[in-house]
Amino acid sequence: MDSSGDHLRVGNGLVAIPSQSIYRLVAVCFIISGFCSLLYQVLWMRLAFAHFGVITPVVSLIVSVFMSGLGIGSLNAGRFARYIKERFGISSISLYAIAEVVVAIGALSVPYLFDAWGRWLLVAGTSTSASFMLYSALAIIVSVFPWCVAMGATMPLMMSFTKGLGAENFGGFSFLYAANVFGAALGASMSALVLIEVFGLRGTGLIGAAGNFLIAAIVVFLLRSSDDNELREGNRLGQSADDIVSIRTPFWAYFTLFVTGFSCVGMEVCWARGFTFDLKTTIYSFASILTTYLLATYLGTYMYRKMKDRKNSIDIKSLLVWMFPFGILSVVFLDPRLYAFHFETLIGIVPFSALLGFVTPGIVDLYAGGDEGIAGRLYSINILGGIIGPLFAGYLLLPLVGIRCSLIILCAPFLIVYLMNDLSRVFSRIVAAVMLFEALFVFRAYDDGSLFPSPNEVHRDYAASVVAFRDKYGAELLVNAIPITSLVVDTKEMAHIPLVLNGHAHNALAICFGMGSTFRSLASWHIHVTAVDLSPSVIRSFAFFHHDAHKILSDRLNTTLADDGRRYLMRTNKNFDVITLDPPPPPEASGSSLLYSSEFYDIIKHRLAPGGILAQWIPRQASVSMMKSATLALTQKFPYVLVFSAGAGVHLIASMTPISLPSVDTFVSRMPIDAKSDLMELEPDKNIHTAIARLYQHQIPVASLLPAAGSRIPALSDDRPYNEYFALRSLHILPSE
Repeated sequence: MDSSGDHLRVGNGLVAIPSQSIYRLVAVCFIISGFCSLLYQVLWMRLAFAHFGVITPVVSLIVSVFMSGLGIGSLNAGRFARYIKERFGISSISLYAIAEVVVAIGALSVPYLFDAWGRWLLVAGTSTSASFMLYSALAIIVSVFPWCVAMGATMPLMMSFTKGLGAENFGGFSFLYAANVFGAALGASMSALVLIEVFGLRGTGLIGAAGNFLIAAIVVFLLRSSDDNELREGNRLGQSADDIVSIRTPFWAYFTLFVTGFSCVGMEVCWARGFTFDLKTTIYSFASILTTYLLATYLGTYMYRKMKDRKNSIDIKSLLVWMFPFGILSVVFLDPRLYAFHFETLIGIVPFSALLGFVTPGIVDLYAGGDEGIAGRLYSINILGGIIGPLFAGYLLLPLVGIRCSLIILCAPFLIVYLMNDLSRVFSRIVAAVMLFEALFVFRAYDDGSLFPSPNEVHRDYAASVVAFRDKYGAELLVNAIPITSLVVDTKEMAHIPLVLNGHAHNALAICFGMGSTFRSLASWHIHVTAVDLSPSVIRSFAFFHHDAHKILSDRLNTTLADDGRRYLMRTNKNFDVITLDPPPPPEASGSSLLYSSEFYDIIKHRLAPGGILAQWIPRQASVSMMKSATLALTQKFPYVLVFSAGAGVHLIASMTPISLPSVDTFVSRMPIDAKSDLMELEPDKNIHTAIARLYQHQIPVASLLPAAGSRIPALSDDRPYNEYFALRSLHILPSE
């Protein structure tokens, strides 16, 4: 074989496609592949949230299963390809096409598999959280793992093919890695900014599947366009396995690849929590972090490729000394006192991510020598680190030491890498020492109690960093840097209105705990009350805001649970006379649509006792279109809805049976003495009849919150999270009405 001229020659034959065109087609394939892979990770996470709960174990399961599949596919694909070629004569490029088809089939299957498992779990009504989690884990593994193995196999399979297309054009692993990372960056940005808003989750999944089928079609085109039978029958063009020169991989290289996966993905978890003071908790926040990380990684790989193509000397070891100071740089930008302009926090992750993009493919290229089996093994070590890192950060570091110290600890392994390679660079040692000193003693993250007035409390767990404090303006509760609620009468009304209207309640459920005001008001009726919140730290803050918290929590009638409210309703066998629902702000928060959707209201109906009432709160800060979308979903599921406009939002009182609104005197007479005292606690005039009369004056027709006839506003659903994805509407590219 020779690659002289513009075409790839094999013996006396001429492949129909110029080698440069093959180069471009392979790049296109891996850009699309990276795009689809990231798309699926986002979509499958959202689908898992809907069926199994927005809880950290579900996040960890999805990430672990996804990464494990990639690692196993990468590790074994090379050996599998050689076996299939020797046994059946099928080429690696043909196997690559088959793998992409398998991924497409998986993309089409996962939503239906999750639906089937979700329906079974709802009917099963498992009584304990542990059993539900076991079944959920099994569902996620069965539904996702096989397709992830196929994704992981694509890299070594394509390496097997591209090694014969000329090292001067391809450069092995780094070429495919760069294309894949660039595609992943496109997937992260386009799914958040365009696709899900326009096509919904299932429609976006179909687009991803179409992308995988397109890749398979491109491969078929490559095969059919070749005049050389050897390519179609599976013999490699160019180098044989015996021709590949690989260098024995030293321990430091394995360790570095593991650390880059372990620390970098673990740091992503910390960034996602630490940057919320600037980026907030919308879906665009996470997308901006992920896109910035991926684009910077691509930039680093691009620079590496350019130096490699120019035959420049590349000393990977000399660059490793900068991993630690660049990693610590993100700690500097975590400090909310430095906030100057939006998205400034993202600047802190660019140098580190770019260096990561340079080092990782550089090590694999150096020691794999173009061999897909060795490259797959090295890359699987990197993926293994990516599996363990986020678990270590999410379950151990963040709960124990907070955001800032977690990032410092995750950077520490790079000091070990430095010590294993080079101690002579004085300047880098000085920079590292200065950065470490500033990170430890100068800069702070928002979950540091020293940034807040006293008294304050800081609690951390796997789900959130929670700060409770008081200042001259009153009490504040911050969850992941977002103000959640305040001590206002609205949160009390959320409990008392539905209990009075129900008239015979014995069991109540409060979803989303906040400061615990609604839970406390429900408890004042001396009935069985259960409160559920995602974060144990939020529940632990209850005593900071209420002097009688310990007395309420010690009452056997009252129960608090750290769980996802939707998941709890799916797994419990209890029925409730009243359910209160106060999703966390902002109304556009990532995952919040799962507490406003049509499907969620179906679950609530399943757990309401006869004559039961749902009290739904929607904050006034919600956009008009979001308010209408959520109200439309509610009214489509509940035929009877009353609406009261409160100070900071609206109460929607919904039931499957007619709701009779009593007179003010009757309303008051139905309340126990303790409940009356609770309602009046924050009322300035302490006149309960006046307070109820004022509430009645703010009743508004539900039609005022519904979309007009012919409006484009859909009922909010799991598939169309209308409140979370709004970029095109906010830019007036799509109509909001």
